[in-house]
Amino acid sequence: MVSCLGDWRWRLANLYWIVDEQGKKVKFQPNTEQLDLLNEMHYYNLVLKARQLGFTTLIDLLALDQVFFTKDYTAAIIAHGLTEAGKIFRNKVQYPWKHLPDAVKALNPPTNVSASEMVFSNGSSISVATSARSGTLQFLHISEYGKICRRYPEKAAEIKLGALPAVHAGGLVFVESTAEGTGGHFFEMVKEAEKLGGKDPNDMEFKLHFYPWWKKDSYRLNPEGVMVEHEVLEYFDMLEEKHGIFVDDAQVAWYAVKRRMFKDDMKQEYPSTPDEAFSGAMEERYFGEQMAAARRQGRIASIPILPAAVNLYWDLGRDTTAIWFHQYAALQHRMVDYMQDAGKTLDHYAREIQKKGYLLKNIYLPHDAGDKSVVTDKSAESEVKRLFPGVKVRVVPRIPQKYMAVNLARSKIPECYFHDANCAKGIDCLDNYRKKWNEAIGNWSDEPVHDQYSHGADAFMQFAQGWEPSHETFDVPLPNVNIRPYTPTVPGTGM
Repeated sequence: MVSCLGDWRWRLANLYWIVDEQGKKVKFQPNTEQLDLLNEMHYYNLVLKARQLGFTTLIDLLALDQVFFTKDYTAAIIAHGLTEAGKIFRNKVQYPWKHLPDAVKALNPPTNVSASEMVFSNGSSISVATSARSGTLQFLHISEYGKICRRYPEKAAEIKLGALPAVHAGGLVFVESTAEGTGGHFFEMVKEAEKLGGKDPNDMEFKLHFYPWWKKDSYRLNPEGVMVEHEVLEYFDMLEEKHGIFVDDAQVAWYAVKRRMFKDDMKQEYPSTPDEAFSGAMEERYFGEQMAAARRQGRIASIPILPAAVNLYWDLGRDTTAIWFHQYAALQHRMVDYMQDAGKTLDHYAREIQKKGYLLKNIYLPHDAGDKSVVTDKSAESEVKRLFPGVKVRVVPRIPQKYMAVNLARSKIPECYFHDANCAKGIDCLDNYRKKWNEAIGNWSDEPVHDQYSHGADAFMQFAQGWEPSHETFDVPLPNVNIRPYTPTVPGTGM
């Protein structure tokens, strides 16, 4: 043992005891996915994963090991909640340390042990908390960062600006999480890492490690007698055709059973591809189900833009303005373009809209557009009328409750087609308009998150509230176009 203690890989595979998924004390042995991460790790590591692959255990054991066997080494672990932080400290730090051989523990006894930190006689320490800002770190593990970004955006901002810059050059960083929707810093980090396209990152860039469900050997089930839905078979045909992912009958059976359990969250919890990982998180997304249906039904596509009248639906924020461009043609609502910017004047938006060359018919503004500015003594409504002479400007009345506007938008999305390229940013807004997390009750509140996605959602709600068939008159004939009309899905039939 003495001859092997200088090898950290030997130590990880031979010294530490953990509690397994069945609650039994077992000696830690890295599994296939954990070994892959150890062999491929970089200074900055971004781990996008399926559930229950054991990365939290591996990374925290590595942190404890480095602290115990290295002088003046500081490691910090950030969890997404106080309860989770306590569990990590007890189960991933204290338990493995307590069960080290006595002779090994005697090499570096602790000088201070609290409910969230261990300090050792070699001057090193390891702590678990929900943030880490002050001081210099040699090791940082951010657990379930996607969940932090989704539920606690203020905490995510503190981690981004405080904890990550605290890591000393040459230190180790592990940011690991399941995906939690396309909003937030974790999603941005993954997209940035993907830009490397397989190239080796430099010392300050994150290396992306993706671990899909189908690579885990134990995610298999005897297929005999297992019902597999037709859409599951179609899904695996798509994976094979588009991504070259081949699975066997035992994996298909496992996936089919899990899918019935997790439903719309399956792709988030057990993704097959990185993009698929971020397509889940339905529970807190106001329009998650409706946008998922739009994709399934082919209503987000390169739809034709007709030489017909266009309506503009605006949201005027304090700094950010969002605008949907809408055509009503052949009894279909077509969102043909989208615009969003911040820190710009109404004159700027007027110029950008005019550059697009659309025939404008109606402009819909939010309920407070008629309020005069204390600075200019002019209202947004009067300014828009000045900038767009000849265009009918309508102010959408205030709706009594926000949930009513949300429900109106939910009812309208199934009637809409979206131009995938022109409306990409607006589609992101509808995908990621979400509820705030209420930590006091441990659930989602009815209040929306106000972020870069809320403006586009609010502008779409202007459409849901303000559009009326009586406002539509057509100045040019509408040609017939081959777009599949929307037909509601009959529950339980797949038709």
